[in-house]
Amino acid sequence: MEGDILAQRQSGGIVERIARPLVCVIDDDDRLREAICNILKHAGFSTVDASDGEIGLKLVRQLKPAVVVTDIVMPNREGLETIMALKEHHPGTAILAISGSHQPGKEYLDWAKDIGADDCLAKPFQPTQL
Repeated sequence: MEGDILAQRQSGGIVERIARPLVCVIDDDDRLREAICNILKHAGFSTVDASDGEIGLKLVRQLKPAVVVTDIVMPNREGLETIMALKEHHPGTAILAISGSHQPGKEYLDWAKDIGADDCLAKPFQPTQL
């Protein structure tokens, strides 16, 4: 299935194949990116990750994840550009925009929602919110 990774689980001599939805996590903060991936893995998802939108879009083209979690303020290709490219080239991919950047007059998460993010989450957030 597109957007899923097959995992195997063995129980009592029986091997069972389990489809685990694939999530691509894009964030330039290495520690946060790793933490998000760990939370999602613990919740039953498979993950791939990228440190910027350019690398993230390459992964999305290759692996076709079900969901993309993307930060907004990043080097190379920032999150708003990434969301626009995802909506144009991968319209079926769900997008969660995350951001901790707030500047007067600029509401990045509102902009993300306006250009196509399915949901938005302000940093810091609780693991259960993912």
